[in-house]
Amino acid sequence: MTEQVARRYQDLDLWPAEEVLEALFEAQLRAVAAIGPALPALREGAAAAAKRLRAGGVLAYAGAGTSGRLAVLDGVELWPTFGFSRVRFLLAGGEEALLKAVEGAEDRYEEGLAQGRSLGRGDVLVAVAASGQTPFTLGALRGAKEQGVLTVAFASNPETPLLAEADHPVLLDTGPEPVAGSTRLGAGTAQKVALNLFSTLVMVLLGRVYGNRMARMRVQNHKLRERGVGMVREMAGVGEEEARALLEAYPDPALAALVALGVEPEKALALLEEKGVRGALAEVGR
Repeated sequence: MTEQVARRYQDLDLWPAEEVLEALFEAQLRAVAAIGPALPALREGAAAAAKRLRAGGVLAYAGAGTSGRLAVLDGVELWPTFGFSRVRFLLAGGEEALLKAVEGAEDRYEEGLAQGRSLGRGDVLVAVAASGQTPFTLGALRGAKEQGVLTVAFASNPETPLLAEADHPVLLDTGPEPVAGSTRLGAGTAQKVALNLFSTLVMVLLGRVYGNRMARMRVQNHKLRERGVGMVREMAGVGEEEARALLEAYPDPALAALVALGVEPEKALALLEEKGVRGALAEVGR
């Protein structure tokens, strides 16, 4: 479906600019709406992924082109936002492909297969391909499955190999694009939103959110430091000066709060990994 030429847009190049823009906007809204039916699959995939990751597994992303870049965009934010560093990227064309197109990279099935095989049984692979049949991404999925990796796949075409073979298939039925085949449009938007939903839910399930606060974030600038001070004060009941000093030593608000409550840093970190922020605080009577 992502390759179909939609009659609705067949004379797009002849339309006034405002009509083109309105049509593109409407297509974006439809792309977001397409995620609604996929919510149950996203929920099930996230729950299964969190179970693996809680035991120490790695979260890996695989993709090519726009899909691969969107996957990387999602994954790189998990460390600064949630303090989650066990992330890997299987990107067709490697790091070079982040900034420019690497011709033919998406067709390298064997390369994807080898990269997928580099993962371990306790890991999770999120494979993203609008077509659902990109050779590199399909290879990565199959290689990962050989190793017993839990696989989650996002695609915009039904009944495709990527969805048929994944443990948790997520269909984002965005339909034909306004510019035929340009999946950086509707399919790309749906992928970005779905990845946001999936990874955020995984982090919530892992206990890396306290209330609706980023309690495991990395305190790396003035804005985050001020936000972190407030969280440490709230979680540990300490004053501003002590909270600031603790964050200097432990730039993770939840970890700093546990240390303020008298827990040794190593034990505090182990508690956070095992029980999450709320569970760790409950363990020490907060």
